[in-house]
Amino acid sequence: MMDLVTLSRIQFALTVAFHFLFVPLTLGLVILVAIMETLYVKTDNPVYKNMAKFWGKLFIINFALGVVTGITMEFQFGTNWANYSKYVGDIFGAPLAIEATVAFFLESTFLGLWIYGWDKVSKKFHAFSIWMVALGTNLSAVWIIIANGWMQHPVGFMIRNGRAELVDFLAVVSNKYAWLMFFHTVLSGYVLSSFFVLGVSAYHLLKKNQIDFFKKSFQIALVFAIFSSIMVAVLGDLNGSNVAEVQPSKFAAMEAIWETQEGAPMYLLQIPSWNNDGNIIEAIGIPKLTSFLAFKDPNAKVIGLNDIPKEERPPVALVFYAFRIMVGLGVYFIVMALLGWYLDRKGKLLDSRRYLKMLLYSIPLPYIAINLGWVVAEVGRQPWIVYGLMKTVDGVSPVPISQVWATLIGVIIFYSILIVADIYLLVKYAKKGPDLEQPAQININTSPSIQA
Repeated sequence: MMDLVTLSRIQFALTVAFHFLFVPLTLGLVILVAIMETLYVKTDNPVYKNMAKFWGKLFIINFALGVVTGITMEFQFGTNWANYSKYVGDIFGAPLAIEATVAFFLESTFLGLWIYGWDKVSKKFHAFSIWMVALGTNLSAVWIIIANGWMQHPVGFMIRNGRAELVDFLAVVSNKYAWLMFFHTVLSGYVLSSFFVLGVSAYHLLKKNQIDFFKKSFQIALVFAIFSSIMVAVLGDLNGSNVAEVQPSKFAAMEAIWETQEGAPMYLLQIPSWNNDGNIIEAIGIPKLTSFLAFKDPNAKVIGLNDIPKEERPPVALVFYAFRIMVGLGVYFIVMALLGWYLDRKGKLLDSRRYLKMLLYSIPLPYIAINLGWVVAEVGRQPWIVYGLMKTVDGVSPVPISQVWATLIGVIIFYSILIVADIYLLVKYAKKGPDLEQPAQININTSPSIQA
């Protein structure tokens, strides 16, 4: 039978996972819509206006359902994690409050203007509105990840009266861990959004539906995909080096390194034990590669898990496999984006049905990659809820386990309904395609009637 801590962790993990099925599409799709509308303002080409409206409709569906899941997640800090909230509330509450009062109001206000402002405000102001929605959406991510970054690498605080109190807000805001995490996360959302647009466009190109419309959508998303997928890899490397420095136990779990050593190799064939006590297989090592990737020094010292107390080691196998699958998918996204650029440049895109089908089937893959990234980030931090300061077991609320079971079941049912509704609506309107605006018809009667 599961204990209170395990159930509370499962409930929060499911809540975050459900919420993060909406967030990354919101982060990137709003920028793509803003780019499309900006092209409409600059060229006065109605195709770009239709594009902004079509992809904007899908953005609105996703945004509306995502807001609901985010509100539920924040309530759990008080219901399931009261001891944690009491311990870090002085620090954790500040960025969340700024996110709610500044970023959320910015995006929601201008989203209303954008939805209801078509043909009521100037084209330039309307385009400005969607850019403000994009700014607000990404600012929300900034403040939320600053809060999470503090949990990963606590700075700018002091312990007083048994709780962490804020003494340097600038240190919290400028936390290197948080900013590397932010850019890696947001760029991952851009990858997801670009592959969503590529996949939907591929569906219509396969069916020869509105080829000009969806080819232009494809080309815009393709540039976004190339940029974001490559930058995710760059930021991932920087983030990994930072993890090796400030969270050695997480890095050791990511690479399944058990012995502390200088010039640590990377093994191409490696299988860690699920018992958290070593590797079953460890073969074909590339000398010094892990040390070089971690610290950009082939002779750098990498701390192994055997030098970390057993009770402070994360679940190694889960973190190890999640990390490798995530990296493998990241390489796949880069290859697919570059291949799309090549096919489009050579004029072979419409004839490459296998490639277009692969893009269509690839729509779920960025969702998997992003959630695996969060598994690495959050499970890899265990057993700490605040790294090095507070363990997860000490942060849970002292509530009856029956209440956690009841709310867990409720969360699963409620969120499942939302996910089904989101997928249904996205698929319905994505398959339907855009409602193209036709040029205004002007009836010119050259023989006016003469009334006697």
